[in-house]
Amino acid sequence: MLGAGVAWGVYSLRGKGADNPTRVSGGNFLLAAALAVLLSLVTVPWRSVDRAGLGYALASGALASGAGYAIWYTALRGLKASSAATVQLSVPALAALGGIMFLGETVTLRLLLTSAAILGEIALVMVYKPGNRR
Repeated sequence: MLGAGVAWGVYSLRGKGADNPTRVSGGNFLLAAALAVLLSLVTVPWRSVDRAGLGYALASGALASGAGYAIWYTALRGLKASSAATVQLSVPALAALGGIMFLGETVTLRLLLTSAAILGEIALVMVYKPGNRR
């Protein structure tokens, strides 16, 4: 998870200056797809392809993630690096909301409290200005 977090930070910082977020994200996804194809050749003896699974993987990876990265790159233009790092911490709460809306997940007290804590802390960081201590 630490490696994933560092990679996401580097990816975001490098993408902040992208002139065309959609083109950059598309190029990155093509490179990742090529690497995935090469790596999957190693698993040929054990491979089992399920059409539904393949469809879900393509929809999730190519469509949802691709669109998400393009939107993120576009949003980064108007954010400072510290603000971008803070805002991205809202992903777990937003994913939980998506689970409730689209998958019928149950709203629990634990979910409400953790989401409130996450979003409240983000709000504090966004509002707090160093030097404004009382």
